Amino acid sequence: MVFKSREARGARRETREKFITAFLGILLLLVAMPSTAYERRSAVVETVARAGPAVVNIRTEQIVRRQTSPFFGFGDSFFNDFFNQFTHTRSFRTQALGSGVIIDSQGFLVTNAHVVEKASKIYVALPGERKERQASLVGIDPSTDLAVIKVVTEEPLPSLDFAADDDLLLGETVIAIGNPLGLENSVTTGVVSAPKRRLPDGEGGVSLFIQTDALINPGNSGGPLLDINGRLIGINTAIAQQAQGIGFAIPVNIVRRIVDDLISHGRIRPVYSGILPGEISQTMVRSRGSGGVLVTEIDSASPAERGGVQVADVILEVDGIQVNSASEYLSLLRTYPPGAEIKLVLLRGEGEVEALVKLAELPRDYAFSYFARVFGIVVDEDPQGVMVAEVLNDSPAARIEIRRGDRLVEIAGQSVENLREFQPRVEATLGRFPLRLVIYRGSRGYMIELPGNRMRR
Repeated sequence: MVFKSREARGARRETREKFITAFLGILLLLVAMPSTAYERRSAVVETVARAGPAVVNIRTEQIVRRQTSPFFGFGDSFFNDFFNQFTHTRSFRTQALGSGVIIDSQGFLVTNAHVVEKASKIYVALPGERKERQASLVGIDPSTDLAVIKVVTEEPLPSLDFAADDDLLLGETVIAIGNPLGLENSVTTGVVSAPKRRLPDGEGGVSLFIQTDALINPGNSGGPLLDINGRLIGINTAIAQQAQGIGFAIPVNIVRRIVDDLISHGRIRPVYSGILPGEISQTMVRSRGSGGVLVTEIDSASPAERGGVQVADVILEVDGIQVNSASEYLSLLRTYPPGAEIKLVLLRGEGEVEALVKLAELPRDYAFSYFARVFGIVVDEDPQGVMVAEVLNDSPAARIEIRRGDRLVEIAGQSVENLREFQPRVEATLGRFPLRLVIYRGSRGYMIELPGNRMRR
């Protein structure tokens, strides 16, 4: 009986221990369940939930006119000339898709210039709305691939805040939202692969981008790149066609500068430093192992002169970014607004010095004085467009025999029909050497490359 009693007590103890274990397991499960549910709402989830309503789908329509013929070409100029009389022009309507982001509750949106630049009509699909809204173009800047559009709204729209600065960290988590292939509010995540990636702009200058491995697909163009706190740090713009996990976004400081000018002024206000840049010699490049920008001339009472820059200085860096050519220097300046202060690192003699230059807005008629001083061409307007009114002696224009009375019809691939167009065309090419022009002399057209008056060191 004693043995049975001990056995019974042992069984009861075992049962009690099993019960306690089971109870604690259930209790832990109950405690853990809310925690697990909470953890699903990560920082990424919260950011997407806040930002998603401000990301829109953009659809554009473009009217394309093409000449068509009912006949096939015979490969012979006689027959082609004959059948050309039967050609006629047909209009085709094409569509394209992109993304955009609302940056102001009153209906201002930012997107890529290439999404809307050729559009005859722009439509915006807001999240949660079945009917598209037609948008108007506020302003566009093809050089940075940014544009601002606007939709009419009676109620405040959800919008995104700009990040305060562009001090991104290598490896920092980023989120891309867009509408690739029309798939609304598609989300990808990744990291910052390079905070300030320099890429050639195709015109001898450079453009700065955020490089990320967050997947950016066709249709993502114009959508936002966000930090983990939901702030706008860039506008997605391009992908590397022959690689995976390489995408690029326009940094927020450039976006803010362009957007502010387009909304407030309808155009990009060119900045002015007072420096006429030139190229350093290849001998100096090889001796230093890197390039730079030669200060060939400084305007009197200009920001550069007030900042202590001197003729024959070599500009090595602009705000910590190395520059290797005049085009690179000028393309970087275009990312700053008038009134911004930049720090230049200069090579003076055998040592390096620093100079702080507060940029101003480019003087109104600077393009005309620049064109005369650098190329030796004084222009005037006539009924047929822009005319060469004078060619200065011993100038680059005189040396290649440009003549008074020649008509200037194109600058760097952009048509010029009057002095109003002449000014921004020249401003966009400041410091570019050689400068490609198309002139007409009588009924004949000539394409020429015009060198500038440049010092070399």
